[in-house]
Amino acid sequence: MTAGKTVRILIIEDDKDVASFIRNGLVQAGCNVDHAANGKDGLLLATTEKYDALIVDRMLPGVDGLTVIRTLRASDNSTPVLILSALGEVDDRVKGLKAGGDDYLVKPFAFSELLARLEALARRAKNGGDAEPTVLRAADLEMDLLRREVRRGGQPIELQPREFQLLEFLLRHAGQVVTRTMLLEGVWDYHFDPQTNVIDVHISRLRSKIDRGFDRPLLHTVRGAGYRLDDN
Repeated sequence: MTAGKTVRILIIEDDKDVASFIRNGLVQAGCNVDHAANGKDGLLLATTEKYDALIVDRMLPGVDGLTVIRTLRASDNSTPVLILSALGEVDDRVKGLKAGGDDYLVKPFAFSELLARLEALARRAKNGGDAEPTVLRAADLEMDLLRREVRRGGQPIELQPREFQLLEFLLRHAGQVVTRTMLLEGVWDYHFDPQTNVIDVHISRLRSKIDRGFDRPLLHTVRGAGYRLDDN
């Protein structure tokens, strides 16, 4: 995941299928991965071993995920923590972050998003804890990553999960030309082109939601190259 360094990740997750899914993906990404199936074992590993990041399920048998995180923070353990949970309401996210979590990902999730969030946590730790933005903006378009809300000109825009991921990727690369390959890898986690029109369909749907009814279009097709989201 990080060039020149093997990243160590601890997964604290009681669902074997979810843990296996994450572990396999992280190993393929070049990470060294340990797994604990309950909060007690996870807390023991987290306090006795050195990890670059922890992935902690909120609902764990015995010691729950938030207690694990609070215990670590109380002992001055500052290892970045990505919380996983099926609880996705704003209050749930706030509780997780206040407990000491650094980010919060709702189940079900795409592995590409989990990996991107881990990479963001690694960058933050490398930069001495500088916070990643929780609100992304381009012109009058705004995305709140914690509340999972999108607005343009103050008007709310309803997006499907994949449309949200697509827009987040475009916002993180606002002003740049984003190629089909970048979108396939960053949003769909494809490392090959399946020769479908999935990108065109989602771009069309997204464009109709963020541009229709507004004076100026923000999402443009760059012929022969890809797509660009205006940033001003």
